[in-house]
Amino acid sequence: MKNLKIEIKWAIIFAVMQLLWMMLERITGLHSDHIDKHAIFTNFIAIPAIAIYVFALLDKRKNFYQGIMTYKQGFVTGFIITLFVTVFSIVTQYIISTIISPDYFSNMIEYAVSEGKMTQEAAENMFNLKSYIIQAPIGAFVIGLLTSAIVAIFTRKKSAN
Repeated sequence: MKNLKIEIKWAIIFAVMQLLWMMLERITGLHSDHIDKHAIFTNFIAIPAIAIYVFALLDKRKNFYQGIMTYKQGFVTGFIITLFVTVFSIVTQYIISTIISPDYFSNMIEYAVSEGKMTQEAAENMFNLKSYIIQAPIGAFVIGLLTSAIVAIFTRKKSAN
């Protein structure tokens, strides 16, 4: 577990960032009054998410690999972080849906139906806790792997020799 200390730390930081981001979305009305803009602005979470992976891999390179890290070591570090983030995503999604923004699903259903984007049944099938609890870890895993693969390219460092 000592070897995973850095990965666990950054996965927790990532989970906290997700919760804070969702609180910000709710406070700014993206889960209610401005739900029509939600699909656009929610994508900006990629900025702090990628930054966290960059800082995590740099932390691992500096404090575990003594400043030298191969692509494979960086990718494995990112993969391990992704595994923890994937597990945490179930809990964070539950907290988001039940505590931070409990009206999000009903608001999104109402919006999707009123705009003619979905039928009532389709919207209810898509926007619910069960659906999001399934989607969250799948999305976290796929996007985390992709992010790890790309960030590892930029954080690798060969020896000075």
